[in-house]
Parts: sequence; structure tokens; C-alpha cells
Amino acid sequence: MQDGFITVAASSLPIRVADCAYNAALAAQAVAEAAERGAALLALPELCLTGYTCGDLFLHQTLLRGALEGLETVRAATAAHPGMLVLAGLPLAVAGQLYNCAAVLCGGELLGLVPKTAIPNYSEFYERRHFAPAPAETQTLELLGRRVPFGSRLLFQARQLPEMVVGCELCEDLWTPQPPSGGLALAGATVLVNLSASNEAVGKADYRRLLVRSQSARLMAGYVYCSAGEGESTQDLVFSGHQMIAENGALLADRCDPAAAMLCSELDLQRLLSERRRAGSGAFGTDARYTTIPFDLTLRQTRLTRYVDPHPFVPAGEADRSSRCEDILRIQVGGLKKRLAHTGCKTAVIGVSGGLDSTLALLVAVRAFDALGLDRRGVLAVTMPCYGTTGRTRSNAHRLAQELGVTLREIPIGEAVAVHFRDIGLADGDRSVTYENGQARERTQVLMDLANAAGGMVVGTGDLSELALGWATYNGDHMSMYGVNAGVPKTLVRHIVGFCAREAGSEALRQTLLDILATPVSPELLPPAEGDISQKTEELVGPYELHDFFLYCAVRWGFPPAKVYRLARYALGGSYDDETILRWLKTFYRRFFSQQFKRSCLPDGPKVGTVSLSPRGDWRMPSDASAALWQAELDRL
Repeated sequence: MQDGFITVAASSLPIRVADCAYNAALAAQAVAEAAERGAALLALPELCLTGYTCGDLFLHQTLLRGALEGLETVRAATAAHPGMLVLAGLPLAVAGQLYNCAAVLCGGELLGLVPKTAIPNYSEFYERRHFAPAPAETQTLELLGRRVPFGSRLLFQARQLPEMVVGCELCEDLWTPQPPSGGLALAGATVLVNLSASNEAVGKADYRRLLVRSQSARLMAGYVYCSAGEGESTQDLVFSGHQMIAENGALLADRCDPAAAMLCSELDLQRLLSERRRAGSGAFGTDARYTTIPFDLTLRQTRLTRYVDPHPFVPAGEADRSSRCEDILRIQVGGLKKRLAHTGCKTAVIGVSGGLDSTLALLVAVRAFDALGLDRRGVLAVTMPCYGTTGRTRSNAHRLAQELGVTLREIPIGEAVAVHFRDIGLADGDRSVTYENGQARERTQVLMDLANAAGGMVVGTGDLSELALGWATYNGDHMSMYGVNAGVPKTLVRHIVGFCAREAGSEALRQTLLDILATPVSPELLPPAEGDISQKTEELVGPYELHDFFLYCAVRWGFPPAKVYRLARYALGGSYDDETILRWLKTFYRRFFSQQFKRSCLPDGPKVGTVSLSPRGDWRMPSDASAALWQAELDRL
């Protein structure tokens, strides 16, 4: 359970209808298997101790007694495998009524009984013939030698892991306008369990997935769904055996097979609580109408099997990537279009280097001008070669402007920078940060003055990853009048430019974009080595693939450094060794804290995803915050 992970399991048992002893033995085997797999929670299907399809046999005392005997078998199994919460379905007679219940057990104790609230009585379901809906108030029953709470408002909280708070609902409860899981989550449940007996029908599996995913997203919770499967009567229906494990809208594991074996995955409770805190709605908290029952959990290292995306900003499938790229371009264009229209600017000035970021900014500006019905020649692409400029990037900048039909202007700045260096007394041969930043600031001065002369605005090119690392010259490329790339991480910039290459209207434009993609990322502020780029950004600050992963984990979820490191090793360990990951992780935190002052005065720019570093919106951090706590944790790794 380190880092807030718990393993959860769902098992659809191949039961025999009305054979309670047989079914209980299967449930006991499932308890043993789940324990062996390190599960903190096991969900079994609705009415699994009897079978869901018993019909009027539910009215027989013999079956109800058999169900209680089966419950005792499962209770004993949990005693043999303590430290795991088990939920199993059975019918239970209480005060002249019959209820469809989930029994919640742990360590040989029956902790509570949760009756089904919504009793379906339509189409193929006739549960009202046998079962009553859950009573409005929580009661206490005598069962298995102890007093047991009985009601739909029960929460089960692990003493050793308080973040694990479990609530339960049954099948139809999820399909209603106000599922009980909503109230359970608002009262504090982070893990919701659904014991179900959902039959198979064309299209129904997809609808179940929609319900489970949307409920887990709406409630910012984990959701474990386990439906009855093989062994139920097929007199009129075939049962799905559908098992799902979802987290905050993502389906972590999914299997729909009547003969399915146990399904396991891991829920990240830290992530869920972080999301709830981040939402800041104040909706989640305690509720006096709900009863919290503690249980003991065996703390163990959780082995990760769930998918952790190594490129969290970039969709995996080509179709999804293309759709994401088009969405982001639409947002960027919409932001710039509004700013141009509001200011009445007919000129957009962009410093074009032949690199990725300025290429994307230029592509966005062209689309914005097209959307406004403005002549593309109003886009002024300015290339400013200096000491580090290579022939490759210079020619790509020229070809890009030509193919896009914008106005190109080349202004060499070497002489102006040399005069400035003489004025400030910078020694010949000095290659310090002053040497580099002097060029960047000269370029920004040129762009700003050109914008003034044309009555236009400077469109910024810096991306989200550079903002996170502070990889920008303060009051140099750090500054503009509107930063169209401010919300786009570097790993996604590459894909958007690649998408534009595929969509290019000419072969020449496509080839130019592809060559830009193949060019190493560089600020080109140091002289070339034999005509090639000598200053490669990723050799200096680290691979953007790693930094974007760190950024997503640290900012989007607020994970501590140790957890970021663990997840990076898990997701990207095939590409980088542990030493490399840790080295650049330390670089990330050092730069992220020390460079906040640059982010505190960022130009306006559109948010495009769930991670943004705008000081006016998502990220508000003091520029002089201490990184000591984070550094201490990194030093312990």
C-alpha cells in the first residue's frame, strides 16, 4: 500500500443455482486466491451464495438457511486470510421482509450488511416479487453471533490506511437517477463496490462501462464492479460475468466473460484524494447520517500491474492523437483569434528559428489569420541569425515562411549584440550565460519594436515544458504579448507539428516540417561545431520525455518525489536506467522551484489541458518557496 496504491479484485464465481455449500466453497477459494495476489479488497457477485436466478426458491426457508451457512463458510475463510475486505451477496430475511444484501467481512468478522436500495421490476427483472428495498435508517441485527449494522449508509474504513473508505451498492442501484454511491462518496468513500447480476444483451456491456466510468469520474472515486456469470440459470437469460475496475473515469481493468477468472488491478487512493482536494468544492466530507465501521488491513507493498502512461500528455492511438492535436490547435487558434480581434491588430510578429516551438506558433498564427479572413502576409516571420544559428535551421525557417505564404524578414543581430557586449564590457571569448542571454534579449527587443512599428503584437513561442523548467531567458524569449504555446508540453508540440505535416497542403511544406521535427531541440546560442548544432537542450536539462512525465505527476496530481520516481521507473524504466531517471528528477525539482519567478509574470496564453502553469489560473506558487522538503525526500531515494 506504499504510495497510496491498493490491489482490488473481482471474481465472478461459476456457481450452482441454490447449492449454497458449493457456492460458499467457491467463494472461500476466491478469498484465498485474492489474498495470495495481495488484494486489499475482494468483490463477489450479487446473491452469489445462492445464485441470482433462484426465483421463488428465495421464499423457501431452506435456501435462506443455506445462505447463512454459506456466509459462515466465507467468514471462516476471511479469518484464515485476515487483513482483506470481502464483499459477498446473499438473501437475508429481516423482520418479515427479504433483502438482497452484500455481506462485508474482514478477518473472520461480519462487519456489516448493505441491502439493495433500487429493486428492479421491469423487463426481465421481477425482484419486487421477493425483495424489499433497503430501509431508510440503519439498523442493528443479531447475526453470526454478533450485533451487525444493517443499512445502505455504511462505510468501511481501514485503520492502517485511512484513505481507504469503502462503500457498497448493488446492481440496479447504479442505474437509478440517484445511485447510493453518490451519497457514500460525499460522506467519504474513496472506493465504491457494486455486486451485480447483470444479464448479457446486445450493447449492454458498453452501457455498463459508460455507467461505471462516469460514476467513478463524477465521484472522483475507485469503482469495483463484479457481475454474476457462469452457473446462473440460462432459462431465459445469459449472465455477463462482467468485471470492471475503474478510477476517476479511467477503466483500469475490464473483462466481460461468463467464465471469467479473477480480475485484479490497483487503485491509487492518493491520486483520488488529490483530485478531490484539487476540485475544492467542499462537497466531500463526513455526514452524520452515515456509519463508519473500522477494519484492519494488512499493509504490504503493492505490486503494480496497472498501465501507467509513459507519455501522459500524448494519446497512444494515432486516431486519438490526431484528434487531440486538432483540438489543441483549435484552442490555440481561438485564443489568438480573439486577442487579435480585440486589439485590432492586423500584424502578428513571430521570431522563427527553424525549431519546433516557433514553427507551431507560426502554424497557429496562420490559422488564426485564415479564421479572421486576414491576409497571411500580415504574419511577420522574423529570423534573426546570430552566433549559434546553423544553415539547417535558417533554411528551414525561410522555407517554412515561404510555403505558408507569410511575410519573411531576416535581421542578422550579430553586429548589434557585439556592440552591446562591448558596451557592458563582456570579454571576447566569454561563453557565459550573459553571452547566451544577450542574444535572446536582443531578439525579443527586435520583435517588440517591429510589432510597435507595424501596430501589431508579438506572438510568444515558449511551451509548457520550458515554463516548468524555467528554460527561457527572463525578458527574452520569456516575454511576448500572447503566448500561444504556453499550455502545450514539448512531447505534444512534436506531435502537433507532425500532425500538421501530415495535413500539409504541399509536399514542400510537409518535407520542411518533417526536417524541423528531425532537428535536435536547441536555443542555438553557442557557436556551431563544424556547422552542426553544438548546444542540445536535452543534453543540458534532460529528456523532455522524462520532464513531461515528472510535470504531469507533480503538478496534475501533487505526487511526492518518491512516488514520481517509482512511477517513472515503472513506466519509463525500459528506456532509462534508475540513475538517469533520478538525476533528471532532481534537476526537475531544483529548476521547478528556483524558476517560479519567471512563471509569476507570464504573458497571457490559452490553457489547453489539465496541466497549466498560468499564475492567474491553475498554478499559484510563491517565487521564493523553499524546496527543502522535496529535496530531502529526493536525497533519501
